[in-house]
Amino acid sequence: MRGLLWASRIVLFLLLFAFAIKNTDPVGVHFFLDATWHAPLIIVVLASFAGGAGLAVLFLLGTLLGQRRELARLLRSVLARLDGEA
Repeated sequence: MRGLLWASRIVLFLLLFAFAIKNTDPVGVHFFLDATWHAPLIIVVLASFAGGAGLAVLFLLGTLLGQRRELARLLRSVLARLDGEA
């Protein structure tokens, strides 16, 4: 099973590597005020993916922290109730 997992990882890596090699043509990304960034297409795609993943983590951080506070509050409530019964 472990060998199958490693084989699938290697195949996925080789496919993504071949995709990166095929997409090295320079492209221009136009920003506001006529600013332009010229980079290989794969770099632009990778930067977009990383930026989206980073924003998703940032937006979920508030929810995660709120759930941790709620869990701590519930744990204190349960422990206080158990101390009251003893």
